[in-house]
Amino acid sequence: MSEAAAPTPAAARPAVDTHCPYCALQCGMALRPAAGSGSGSGSGSGGSSGGAVPVEVVERPAFPVNRGALCGKGANAAALLAPGARLTVPLVRPRRGAPLEPATWDEALDRVAAGLSRTAEAHGRDAVGVFGGGGLTNEKAYLLGKFARVVLRTATVDYNGRFCMSSAAAAQNRAFGLDRGLPFPLEDIPRTGCLVLVGGNPAETMPPFVRYLRELRENGGRLVVVDPRRTRTAGLADLHLAPRPGTDLALALGLLHLVVAEGRTDEAFVAERTTGWPEARAAAMAHWPELVESVTGVPVPQLRETVRLFCDAEASMVLTARGPEQQSKGTDTVSAWINLCLATGRAGRPHSGYGCLTGQGNGQGGREHGQKADQLPGYRRLDDPAARAHVAAVWGVDPESLPGPGRSAYELLDSLGRDVRALLVAGSNPVVSAPHAAHVAERLAALDLLAVSDVVLSETAALADVVLPVAQWAEETGTMTTLEGRVVLRRRAVDPPPGVRSDLEVLHGLAARLGHGEGFPVEPEKAFDELRRASAGGPADYAGIGYGRIAAEDGVFWPCPSADHPGTPRLFLDRFATPDGRARFAAVQHRPAAEEPDAEYPLRLTTGRVLAQYQSGAQTRRVAALAAAAPGPFVELHPRLAERLGIGEGAPVAVVSRRGRAVAPARLTDAIRPDTVFMPFHWPGAGRANTVTNPALDPVSRMPEFKVCAVRLEPAGG
Repeated sequence: MSEAAAPTPAAARPAVDTHCPYCALQCGMALRPAAGSGSGSGSGSGGSSGGAVPVEVVERPAFPVNRGALCGKGANAAALLAPGARLTVPLVRPRRGAPLEPATWDEALDRVAAGLSRTAEAHGRDAVGVFGGGGLTNEKAYLLGKFARVVLRTATVDYNGRFCMSSAAAAQNRAFGLDRGLPFPLEDIPRTGCLVLVGGNPAETMPPFVRYLRELRENGGRLVVVDPRRTRTAGLADLHLAPRPGTDLALALGLLHLVVAEGRTDEAFVAERTTGWPEARAAAMAHWPELVESVTGVPVPQLRETVRLFCDAEASMVLTARGPEQQSKGTDTVSAWINLCLATGRAGRPHSGYGCLTGQGNGQGGREHGQKADQLPGYRRLDDPAARAHVAAVWGVDPESLPGPGRSAYELLDSLGRDVRALLVAGSNPVVSAPHAAHVAERLAALDLLAVSDVVLSETAALADVVLPVAQWAEETGTMTTLEGRVVLRRRAVDPPPGVRSDLEVLHGLAARLGHGEGFPVEPEKAFDELRRASAGGPADYAGIGYGRIAAEDGVFWPCPSADHPGTPRLFLDRFATPDGRARFAAVQHRPAAEEPDAEYPLRLTTGRVLAQYQSGAQTRRVAALAAAAPGPFVELHPRLAERLGIGEGAPVAVVSRRGRAVAPARLTDAIRPDTVFMPFHWPGAGRANTVTNPALDPVSRMPEFKVCAVRLEPAGG
């Protein structure tokens, strides 16, 4: 017998080009079989305690967004692919109160299908709900929405992206007639003269983005950061404005007041390309500088300097993130920042404009293709008869059979156990991520049936009656749409563990059991080709985007209506997407947060992310390297406030609101306002920040007010 060939060194094995599983940058990376992996196992990178990791992450310098750079989350992304780090078998709870037990796929799917069918028969179709996620691929989001509307015929469908950038989406639709996170590519940012970044901390939330800020500065541009905390991003700024949480709307209106008062309005642009200016101008003029200083805490000289930097530059941009958007007035707040761009002619022109930093990996595509309560694929409105007719024709159903718009995400969760009696959750963890989270956990526990499809046993899955283990990013192919509207392709690099199925297989199996054996392909490319047909002619038109083209071009920007269309990296240069081609000002007025400080709750709480964790932490908390870097929650407060309350560094402190209390160690820093405290929201249990956050909703976007609520601090004992 001949001697066995020596194994090929890992560095010599072919790498598969793909994209990071986390934020909306969708950084390019490659996956290479780990050293010694042989048939699909090996040490790999990441440091998970879950066993052998089959691949290792390597750089992909040719992808233009990140040019090979990765943050710690991306570099350790392969760790969760270890079989021991995730779910590998379906779980079923034999009866209420009993622990979850392993089951076969047939047992699990039969139980889910029977429960959904039984609930619909007993309580009506809308008593069955579907809750999706902003991390699902376009193919999954598309078929999940189709499953809800064609198989279940329920209006009760929404997704956790409602908690991400729905206020920015509503404001962009109102102003421009179209919502795409960035209406220009990232490469335009270093070419602008002044960037105002409002309520975002990309140095921690999407670190590879920071190179665009550094290049902006190197090119002579100026950076203004608006944040109540002196974050890592604010440390890069030429000017840092630190308003009280919940006052961003007043700040934007005050800046527009100064633009008008100082004669810096671009009258020609306003006259030629906008409508509604007189009303918006009158609203802004009610917010004079001294009033704005008293509301926001930002000194008048800083307001004037911001206007000078913004208007003296030949081109300027405003980017907002969750800070101004996750408020009960988030839509109006974003509208006020858009008004500033329009009044100064900083929109619809090269290297200028308004954009939103989308958070979740597919926060953009996830809402474009039908898992949002009021939208059909292609960003079509569910209440538009023509849109319903087009999509129904692709689906082969009667337009009249499609349900109308349903509840928004928090309203859906709040109705569980009452109006909604059964829920299918795909790729979301609302027990940690939803506002008033203890209440949401109670509502989930009150359901007749909770089925969760996920990679890991999240806190939400732990409450479920049925848990379906599904493949993750490197184990399946699918498309994602980045914050700049670039459709990219994640490629399958490894096989999922035995016993694990894809979300598309789950939907196919459930649809077949519920009488719809056709129309739910398990092949991602077939699903995407159907999505292309459904989106054709819509605002988010993917008709000309195919898998082969995405691979050849490093992604394609939508809208792209045909194979010979170049795609659209830059929107609005000729006209806006409104019926008359003009952008629309919004006449908005400042109003307080839904919950202002008082004698009982004298402080403001704001929440956010930390560098080593992501969203609800269901995945990143299971990666040893990331857990070591950020092992648990904390309460950030100013030393003067800590001294007044007798709270020392590291001491356990309770953050108490009208909804509950969260306990975590104190972290003292002068980088935060003395009237404000901060908590990251990645952890469950006693330190769950969303136990105390306020579910008050924006009247337009239905976004909860995560970013500000009234609290008090109490020492929490030893």
